[in-house]
Amino acid sequence: MRVFVTGASGHIGSAVVPELIGAGHQVVGLARSEDSAAALTAAGAEVHRGDLDDPGGLAQAAAAADGVVHLAFKHDAMLSGDYSGADAADFRAVEAIGAALKGSDKPFVCTSGTLSLAFAGITGRTGTERDVAENSPRIDSENAVIALGEHGVRSSAIRLPPLVHSTLDHQGFAPTLISIARATGVAGYVGDGANRWPAVHTLDAARLYRLAVESAPAGTRLHAVADEGVAFRDIAEAIGRELGVPATSVAPEKAGDHFDFLGGFVGLDNATSSAITRELLGWRPTHPGLLADLENGHYFEAA
Repeated sequence: MRVFVTGASGHIGSAVVPELIGAGHQVVGLARSEDSAAALTAAGAEVHRGDLDDPGGLAQAAAAADGVVHLAFKHDAMLSGDYSGADAADFRAVEAIGAALKGSDKPFVCTSGTLSLAFAGITGRTGTERDVAENSPRIDSENAVIALGEHGVRSSAIRLPPLVHSTLDHQGFAPTLISIARATGVAGYVGDGANRWPAVHTLDAARLYRLAVESAPAGTRLHAVADEGVAFRDIAEAIGRELGVPATSVAPEKAGDHFDFLGGFVGLDNATSSAITRELLGWRPTHPGLLADLENGHYFEAA
């Protein structure tokens, strides 16, 4: 299968591309810079130059492929506070790719997040793939892709947990929390820290993307979740042990000051199941869980 991958040189993409190639697929990766293009070429992929602001180019690349994996997102805009702008760009990209694939029966795998469930008020219980949100970050794109299942596209949406961890993770939430702990001298958690966050190893997530491209039924929501819910206090304590700083409670009203842009959701409870995904696609995470990966030390070696 010839698969067009957006975000192909990013954190998740850098694992998805070799996963697809290793399974015998051809990969065409979207690259917006010379460095990204060089990395894709070195990985054995073809290069399509462009970005999320070129919907015509995205549609052209999608139409020429046998399937699409959409990983790209304007994380730089999100981190600068323009989440609505990043969300809008993602939706435009999904619309362009979806229009190019309608009636083709080709797979289209998009990326969403389990935190969308918490933002939608699904907290205090374990969320499942059957839970559907209407108003939360990235959910418009997710719902648009799922709807394509009724229009001749074998569409699926993979909800990633907030903590996708591995040696490939350099700018995600784990290194961000570690950076905050270094800067403040404490590994923080909100309130009693009992709220739970799910997690998955990058390589396990990459395998799920491949399985989704190959066999996910149309209109399927999938959860790339290995650890269903790790108490945030346990995460903070693991970071604190590695850095030699105390794990300390942060009052909810002070979360924005301490955690910066993460302040709005570090206190959310986001326990999430992947039981349906595992049963449907035979996906079984095999790599270390979050706390074991933190204890491996690679997140702390750079300092």
